[in-house]
Amino acid sequence: MKKIINAPENYVDEMLQGIYAAHGDQVKYVNDDLRCYCTANKKDGKVAIITGGGTGHLPLFLGYVGDGLLDGCGVGGVFQSPSAEQIYNVSKEVEAGAGILYLYGNYTGDIMNFDMAAEMCEMDDIETRSIVGADDVNSNADPAVRRGVAGIFFMYKCAGAKAAKGGTLDEVLAAAQKAKDNTRTVGFALTPCIIPEVGHPNFTLGENEMAMGMGIHGEPGVWNGPIKTADELAKESLDTLLDDMPVAAGEEVCLLINGLGATSVEELYILCNSVRKILDEKGVKVYRTFVGEYATSMEMAGASISICRMADDEMKEQIDMPVKTPFYTQA
Repeated sequence: MKKIINAPENYVDEMLQGIYAAHGDQVKYVNDDLRCYCTANKKDGKVAIITGGGTGHLPLFLGYVGDGLLDGCGVGGVFQSPSAEQIYNVSKEVEAGAGILYLYGNYTGDIMNFDMAAEMCEMDDIETRSIVGADDVNSNADPAVRRGVAGIFFMYKCAGAKAAKGGTLDEVLAAAQKAKDNTRTVGFALTPCIIPEVGHPNFTLGENEMAMGMGIHGEPGVWNGPIKTADELAKESLDTLLDDMPVAAGEEVCLLINGLGATSVEELYILCNSVRKILDEKGVKVYRTFVGEYATSMEMAGASISICRMADDEMKEQIDMPVKTPFYTQA
């Protein structure tokens, strides 16, 4: 294992200490718990949006806490859920009088702990709503049990914009739901990653082998086989995405090309070019394209492709809204 660390067991907390040292004007922690990650710029009267999940996916999850996006995040260990108490403490800190939306990935541990935190908030007369991202098409035929991956970015954007504009709790939830209903993702891995406290790869792939549909924690995909070209990966991914969520010629989508941690930006733009050519051939219009690392898996090589269908002009306005966090700025 080659990593720039001190002790593996201190990986998460020392990472967080570094973030607070670098960005203390924008983020803070509460109750002496580094993993209760909150905005330093609370806005009274606004619906608070809280996310959470395991470390190892930066900028997901905590990287989207900031102006125009989220208000807090419960930070778990590497690929582990945050505790219910941490989520509750974040909730108490960022709640600003308009209720809280819990918005996070569709994973069992996260669901259990967010539900427990919601129950604790209810005892304090804090109103909450919950919604999970579940955009990974290859993870299950049933949309209700799919994994949440990079496509949650569009849910963050739409819900965050609605909250920033003074929307009610139910309106913010509806904005997140609309983005969820119109977002799908397909991903693939070329290499495994190493969890610091484990010290060895979390799965194996041959020298010229890749995995289509591999999850961001190393969950099995739909096939392992020889590495395909960017054009071939784009075609298979779009076939899967558009079969699950048809997009007609003339309709508009936002496109997200996401790197999983160890894929060069140059490769992501090659993949972007392949995807755009196919969408152009189909007559699907691309409203905005996002290329970069939005949801990683430690140092896993690979990528994911997300499409978010623009259901109406309001969604476009939400996608376009300026945001600023220590990890992501959109002018």
